[in-house]
Amino acid sequence: MFKFICLGSGSSGNCYLLFSENYGILIDAGIGIRLLKKHLRTFGISIDRIKAVLITHDHADHIKASGYLAKDYNLPVYATHEVHQGIDRNYCVTTKIQGTNRVEIQKNVPFRIEDLEIVAFDVPHDSSDNVGYSVSFEGKTFCLITDAGKPTLEMEEQIKNADYLVLESNHDTDMLMMGPYPAHLKGRISGGCGHLSNLQAAELLARSVSERMKQVWLCHLSEENNHPELAKKTMDSVLRSYGMIMNKDFRVDVLRRKIPSEIQEL
Repeated sequence: MFKFICLGSGSSGNCYLLFSENYGILIDAGIGIRLLKKHLRTFGISIDRIKAVLITHDHADHIKASGYLAKDYNLPVYATHEVHQGIDRNYCVTTKIQGTNRVEIQKNVPFRIEDLEIVAFDVPHDSSDNVGYSVSFEGKTFCLITDAGKPTLEMEEQIKNADYLVLESNHDTDMLMMGPYPAHLKGRISGGCGHLSNLQAAELLARSVSERMKQVWLCHLSEENNHPELAKKTMDSVLRSYGMIMNKDFRVDVLRRKIPSEIQEL
């Protein structure tokens, strides 16, 4: 049985763990290495159980510990060519990823890690490149989409095939526009290469979800421009307009920014 833990979700650091009794993989490594190890110890998980790191994109809050994991723990880091180049340039990764630990992947070309089949797919964002991941195991599919400027047909197709989904619900548009951010930052966040709003996330999910879906986790909520209850309220309202009932048709939870989630069985 595979399990899921969110170790951090938001601009202060993103890191997600999929694991079984035998091994695990990280999706993003945007929290500090000491904090990562501390969180793993809390759950009784040895870092030696981790077999690989998948990176969505090259912003600091997704890659901070990637170099340490590659060098100190000899972990392969999977990312597109453009994301690896972005990591090379990023000041926050002082230890660069080299040699056999630097694994380049291509979008929509499946690859395997142990008994997981994984596909990276395009997600629009203002980074060097950005992907979501679809991870299939034991007849189930776990999908992660974060830092997405706008919904796309490709994202819809991935959600349609998912049993479990981590989906960005970054901001409430009214809170963002009335808040203290400068105009250029508001434009970046709300633009087509920024972040999904609560409404965008809810409509994307409502349009795409299938009867397979069992659990959705909303991720990367803004501390300044969102609130967990507001994100869930928007999701509930939109789902009802499509004839679905949140937490009846499938469960919806919100991942916290700095506090790890509980262990979720998949």
